Amino acid sequence: MKLIGIEEHFLTHDVTSALALAPTRDDSLALNAGVIGDRLHNLGAARLGLMDETGIDVQVLALAPPGLHGLGPESGALAEKTNDMIAAAVSARPQRFQGLATLPMATPLAAPRELERCITKLGLQGVMVYGRCGDKNLDHPDFLPIFEAAAALDVPVFIHPQIPHASVRQAYYSGFGLEVDLALSCFALGWHYEAGIQFVRLVLAGVFDRLPRLQVILGHWGELVIFYAERLAMLDRVAKLERPFLDYVRGNLYLTASGMFSETYLQRSIAAVGMDRVLFSTDFPYQYRPGRDARRFIEGLALEQVDKEKLAHGNWTRLTDRSGRGRS
Repeated sequence: MKLIGIEEHFLTHDVTSALALAPTRDDSLALNAGVIGDRLHNLGAARLGLMDETGIDVQVLALAPPGLHGLGPESGALAEKTNDMIAAAVSARPQRFQGLATLPMATPLAAPRELERCITKLGLQGVMVYGRCGDKNLDHPDFLPIFEAAAALDVPVFIHPQIPHASVRQAYYSGFGLEVDLALSCFALGWHYEAGIQFVRLVLAGVFDRLPRLQVILGHWGELVIFYAERLAMLDRVAKLERPFLDYVRGNLYLTASGMFSETYLQRSIAAVGMDRVLFSTDFPYQYRPGRDARRFIEGLALEQVDKEKLAHGNWTRLTDRSGRGRS
């Protein structure tokens, strides 16, 4: 059974250097040090060996957080260089790698053009964005052309978490020491609220009413959204949307595991969005565990074989089939 991980990260030394010199430092960069950093920067034999060991056939490569969101206009050239590198890695090993584009979000007029280049010229499968850009949430009008381009190109937008705004971190995620504060604001909790809220804001801003074919992916089994779906549905009382809130969840949202190998969460995801809208990912290298953990999780699920194959590779293959054939 072919196993595709759709949220598998990498870094380049150019991106690392640019982020280190950014005017506003992103404290989450500390999470990319040590063994994690070594694995992020490697697209060769070492990565392939770890893929084989855990049972992953294909990694969909995506730039590690925070992407290029913390950079200014210089991010345009860096995005092009990064995407060219992804395309070269895919071209060198097309049976092992696919790719998601990264965009210069600080230059929103250039970003849609770069996305179009990545899909039509480089052959990438979609795009990863990282929530806010500075003080602007993803529903800001500056970013609408990016979503318009994604909808027109018929490719998914993966909303990856990023560290919360400094004021939010200070209010809710501080007071326990630097290391604990960082963990609490990122991988323990803060990241997941941050990404889930971006999807909710897109719904409330009417982005999916304007672009009904737009498809968004959330990691970590929905970044808390599906676990509060019943409460979010109460927004229908006050929000002037064309459809009930849960219709956007079921019609515009895909969910992926991000290395959280929980059958309980998987079943909740299936109940929320349906079997055809769940995807597999390991969140390499942040969630890497040895022992063929990825394949063992899939093979041990209490699902029919046809549904295991949908999760393992079928749903992603259908989603990224730009003809749209069979898309639910």
